[in-house]
Amino acid sequence: MDASELKTKTPDQLKDQLVALKKEAFNLRFQQATGQLENTARMRAVRRDVARVKTILNQKAAEAAASN
Repeated sequence: MDASELKTKTPDQLKDQLVALKKEAFNLRFQQATGQLENTARMRAVRRDVARVKTILNQKAAEAAASN
């Protein structure tokens, strides 16, 4: 996931994506605990994607607060 592609999305779309990523992270943690996780690098990628989405959401919130 690219930060530039996230910047074009609305805050509602970003929140939906954040929920989906958190669900995926939960499922990956569960798979790791049960020994079923095959692609361990996916955990890192999902964690970083969550951070990207949160960063863009915070930037959009700051822009909205500054414009008011």
